[in-house]
Amino acid sequence: MDTLDGLKTVVAVVETGSFTNAAERLGWSKALVSKYVGEVEKQLGTRLFNRSTRKQSLTEAGQRYYERALPLLEEFSELEDSVTGESTRPQGQIRISTPVTFGEMILAPRLPAFQQDYPEVTVDLQLTDRKIDMLEEGIDLVIRIGGVDDSRLIARQITSVPLYLCASPDYLKQHGEPQTPEDIAKHQCIIDSNFRIGKQWPVLSPDGQSYSIEVSSKVAVNSPRAVKSIAVAGGGIGLIPNFIVTEELNNGSLQQLLPDHTTLEFGMFAIYPHRRYLSKKVRCFIEFVQREFVAGLA
Repeated sequence: MDTLDGLKTVVAVVETGSFTNAAERLGWSKALVSKYVGEVEKQLGTRLFNRSTRKQSLTEAGQRYYERALPLLEEFSELEDSVTGESTRPQGQIRISTPVTFGEMILAPRLPAFQQDYPEVTVDLQLTDRKIDMLEEGIDLVIRIGGVDDSRLIARQITSVPLYLCASPDYLKQHGEPQTPEDIAKHQCIIDSNFRIGKQWPVLSPDGQSYSIEVSSKVAVNSPRAVKSIAVAGGGIGLIPNFIVTEELNNGSLQQLLPDHTTLEFGMFAIYPHRRYLSKKVRCFIEFVQREFVAGLA
């Protein structure tokens, strides 16, 4: 067993919580992961993990080993990059997690451009709207709309994502077009239950006056694309991220309301573990995303 492989194996087991998950992250068999951990423990003359059928827990010695091993791995990666510099291109797999709608509509179509720039990097794109544990699930990078409150993670803002008030022309023909923020309260609205604001919609006028509109709603759904579909079908007014309704606004199936007013605006963040050193492949992907979205998502 190579000493470096031993370090990588122990760190992977600690961060993913099991030999099985560590094997998946490393691309090895579970038997090989178990073997390497056993060999490290044999070399050290002490147990690093208390093993159970469900999960591994660190011993005191294991905690010390992990805390010292992590910066060593980071320093080794930094050493490789500093020596090779621009002479080697980033390579290996990068596992990225994004919300389903954003991943399908925005990020996935841009991956071929990244692959063209970095042909030796393979991308495993995980689409999910649930909250994930990056370290446990072996995710290298998360792209999220909204920040993060985990002290183990760093969130770097890429761009801003404004939300638009939208409705279909048929709906507006039948019910009239709102001319002021207060008029929104007179209409049927479609609630995106992903947003904590619920039925209290914030609107800011061009002169800086802020409103909190309590809207009426008979429909709530936890998908912005579903909100868009309901709005296109004439179901009411939706408050929808701009990148989701770009096509509909262009083809006229939706109309932006109160366009001189502003509503919510979320940040789009690249989120990664709070470590001193980032691998070249992760840094390159973050830089790629920043270039792609420097002008926003509209």
